[in-house]
Amino acid sequence: MDEVEVVVAHSERATLRVGDVFLKVDADQARTDVEVEAMSLAPVPTPKVLWRKPPVLATAALPGTTLGRLGGPSTGSPAAWAAAGAAVRTLHDAPLPPWTGRAGRSIDTLAKELDDECEALVSNGILPAGVVTRNRRVAEAALRPWTPVFTHGDLQIAHVFVDGDEVTGIIDWSEAGQGDALYDLAAFVLGHEEHLHDLIAGYGTDIAIDLDVIHAWSSLRSLLAVRSLIAQGFDPFAPGCEVEVLTSRM
Repeated sequence: MDEVEVVVAHSERATLRVGDVFLKVDADQARTDVEVEAMSLAPVPTPKVLWRKPPVLATAALPGTTLGRLGGPSTGSPAAWAAAGAAVRTLHDAPLPPWTGRAGRSIDTLAKELDDECEALVSNGILPAGVVTRNRRVAEAALRPWTPVFTHGDLQIAHVFVDGDEVTGIIDWSEAGQGDALYDLAAFVLGHEEHLHDLIAGYGTDIAIDLDVIHAWSSLRSLLAVRSLIAQGFDPFAPGCEVEVLTSRM
């Protein structure tokens, strides 16, 4: 029997790998419903669903390797980053799914979440007030109207697989839905902004991409993530992770 590898585990969900099969155990079946539906609609390579027996979803492993991970080096070439940008553009140009995703929360909802989280980060002594205030100002640029597209919603660098310079698949679709395209781009380059121009080269320069909004989403996403990551046993203070992203704005 193959060794069981724990890929990620916290109070909401766990993902295990056994050989070439990934087993995702999720306490929220609505999240799994979204994931399965999104993978069936997305016009980009996604893992094959092998079977589903709630609360477990089994998918096949993708060929290739990830472009990198948050807090670690990027192993992908500029051409691989450009290929990833082209794949993301294909997703964003696809027909809209019939539900709103994480990247499509209303401006009022995001502003309230951001205000509450910034207050908690300072009052609990988690981050210096200056870092929080500066990033709160940067984040304001994301709080504007946008045209919704089909977004992945959690497009971390570790969720995109490549083989050489070809994208072989994108995983973890539970946050997918209608949302802001620049949210996806910001999530993808979080901690790896040196590859932003390669990503945009593949995404396409036929539309205007506001870099200030991408930076804003990076600050907003990082501010909202710090306390949640700590509660789940992750370390946002690790080199290259969320807190470093926030302090780099100073």
